[in-house]
Amino acid sequence: MERGSDKHGPRLDEQQKHETEGMVRGGGTTHAEEWREPEAMSSSGEETPSYAPGHAPGVPQGMTPHDVDVRSDLAKWLSDTHWPASKSELLDRARREGAPDPVLDMVESLPDRDYRNMADIAKALGLGVEQRRF
Repeated sequence: MERGSDKHGPRLDEQQKHETEGMVRGGGTTHAEEWREPEAMSSSGEETPSYAPGHAPGVPQGMTPHDVDVRSDLAKWLSDTHWPASKSELLDRARREGAPDPVLDMVESLPDRDYRNMADIAKALGLGVEQRRF
């Protein structure tokens, strides 16, 4: 069975195939892949989005960029932890994963109790925790 269009002949099919070949092979954007196109930058006279005082873009409300970085680093070394976990279990996990000294120091400074998740650890370390929106 031959592929093609019933509306026009093989010559026009080949011409259309040739016209779109660059997009297909080159990975260029098509109307079906608009998500790949970068967003336009705002002009110098246009307003930039405003954020709450002390709140940076890409950072959850209630946290600072530093809090996000520290929590992310902790989570990197404590991933795959079965919750709830005790301080000693968290410390063993971090050592097994080869966590750097600053991470081990943070885990060692935790109060000796069980932790339910990373947010619980962040609270115990005095880091900001994201505020839930309802």
